[in-house]
Amino acid sequence: MSWSPRVLWLSVAGLLIVTLGIVVAVTRDPNDVVVMQRRMPPAVSAAPVPATVPAAAPAPSTLKKISYWGTPSGFPRDPAPDSLEPVKEGLRPHGKVAVYDAPGGKARAFLPTDISGLPVTVPIVARRPGWVAVLLPSVNRRVGWLPLTSGDVRPLHDQLIVDLSDRRLTWLRDGQERGSWEVSIGSRRTPTPLGRTYVMGHTITSGRVYAGEDAIVLGAVPDDKDALSASLRNGHTAIHAWSDSSAFGRDISNGCIRLPAKVQRTLLKSIGLGAVVHVVE
Repeated sequence: MSWSPRVLWLSVAGLLIVTLGIVVAVTRDPNDVVVMQRRMPPAVSAAPVPATVPAAAPAPSTLKKISYWGTPSGFPRDPAPDSLEPVKEGLRPHGKVAVYDAPGGKARAFLPTDISGLPVTVPIVARRPGWVAVLLPSVNRRVGWLPLTSGDVRPLHDQLIVDLSDRRLTWLRDGQERGSWEVSIGSRRTPTPLGRTYVMGHTITSGRVYAGEDAIVLGAVPDDKDALSASLRNGHTAIHAWSDSSAFGRDISNGCIRLPAKVQRTLLKSIGLGAVVHVVE
C-alpha cells in the first residue's frame, strides 16, 4: 500500500493519529464515508505580568506643610479642569503624608489630617498602579500624587456644578439632579476661579448679610489676590447665603457663590467633605 500526501486509506472503523501535538480523529459513518476531525490542543496563555508600582522616595523632614494660607509650588496642573465627570472617591490621610509631583516622583509638601480645623478629605481624580492623584487645596487647578497606602478611600456621592454663564448652581447626587438655583458669582474684577475644586468644610460667618448660616469653604483661592482688599486676599472661595435676593443672577461678589439662605441650609446638611465643585463657563 502506498501513502499519498493528500489521501489516507483506512481499513478500520476508527483510528487516532497523533503527530506534532495535533490529534486527528478518524471515523467511518454509516454511508461508508471516512470523516476526519481535527482537534487542536488548548492554547496556553501567559501569566499576567504584575504592574510595576513606583516606589515613594522618603520625604525630607524640612518640606513645608499644605495649609489654609497656601500650597508649595511644583505640583502639576489638573489634567481635566473642565471635566464634569463625577469624582466618586476621596482619600482621608492616615496622618501627615508626603505629596509628590508624580508617581514615584519628588515629594513637594506634606498634607496634614486637618487644615485650620477642617478634617481633610481630598478627591481622587486619577489613578496609577499604587498611586492616586488628588485635587489640592489652597491652590487652583493643581493635583498632587499620593501612595494609595497614605489613607482610607471613601465614596463621594455629591457634586456641585457652578455655571458662570448661566449664574446657576446645580447639585447632583450619584449623577441625579437634586436641585438647581440661580446664584450670584464673582465680578469681572474678582471672578470666581474656574476649574475643579472641592468642599473643605464649613466655617462660621459674621454679619446679617450671611443670614446666620455657615459658609461652605472650597479649596479654591482668588486667582488675582491683588484685586481684593487686604482683609480678603488670603481667604478661600466659598459658597454662602446672602440676605439680599436682588444679588442673584448677577456677577457682583468677591469671587464667592452667593445663594438663598434656604438653599444654603440644604447644602450644609447634604454635601459632605471632599465633594467636587466644578466651576465652568
